[in-house]
Amino acid sequence: MTSTAAQTVNNRLNAGRDELAGRITSAFPGVGLLDIFPGVGLTRATSPNDPFHSVFTPAFCVIAQGSKKVMLGEEVFEYDPGHYLIATVDLPISSRVLECSAESPYLGFKMDLEPSLVAEVLIESGIDLKGGSTSVKAMDVSRLDEDLLDAVLRIVRLLDKPEEAAMMLPLIKREVIYRLLKGNQAARLAHLFNSGEDRRITRAIEDLRKHIDRPLRIENIARDLGMSVSGFHHHFKSVTAMSPLQFQKQIRMQEARRLMLGEDLDAASAGFRVGYEDPSYFSREYKKQFGAPPQRDISRLRASAEA
Repeated sequence: MTSTAAQTVNNRLNAGRDELAGRITSAFPGVGLLDIFPGVGLTRATSPNDPFHSVFTPAFCVIAQGSKKVMLGEEVFEYDPGHYLIATVDLPISSRVLECSAESPYLGFKMDLEPSLVAEVLIESGIDLKGGSTSVKAMDVSRLDEDLLDAVLRIVRLLDKPEEAAMMLPLIKREVIYRLLKGNQAARLAHLFNSGEDRRITRAIEDLRKHIDRPLRIENIARDLGMSVSGFHHHFKSVTAMSPLQFQKQIRMQEARRLMLGEDLDAASAGFRVGYEDPSYFSREYKKQFGAPPQRDISRLRASAEA
């Protein structure tokens, strides 16, 4: 590509990002998350936040303005308007908006990745996944190209033509998935539906989330999945960037925090609900995860919500 052609592409990308930022601002003057269509949402923040802990479900995310840091285990992913983030299994993360203000807010777009739709697009496109690795991490950041940005813009433009959304949204979602598959995300998207180690690790994640209070028995899980203990541990960490024990601990802590904040449980009860019989041990582990004992952390969160 010549320098002139590259500059032309760069100018179009900048114009697209400016339009996306403007449309998100017009559609969502508040802060937080706004669902605009099934499986599609916009985010807006006006100040950098403390690390936000959550379970990130499979999604494709684009930033129109600002930047963000996502921590998965010990790995850090940063992205901005020039990049997108993709995740393909449920992952316990902490995230933080880095650059934003009331005058220049953080503006983002998120589209859920539905396994059945990804499978349909893969089959119809004929894209070959045979060369894909079975140890591809389930989260990554990649450069946002003009075609993907254009598809995102066309989804957000549907807010101005709601009568067209029912017909056009499914088609544009398919295009987004197709372009991800044609880019460098095909092996990663295979986590959503593939057989072999990918699907086995997804099943293990689903089981850990469903039976959050059960003791972790690696040998039993590996046997049920038809894998060796070492093989299961290796592939689990390759996909999630953490060991099964680390994964379970983060999932438990986030659920305990939700129970205390949303259902007003005390620390001992919340800890017991997620599998901790010793309240003192639970409190120590909670402090390691969130930086403060349960009661102090929950009080701080409530005070922040009321401010």
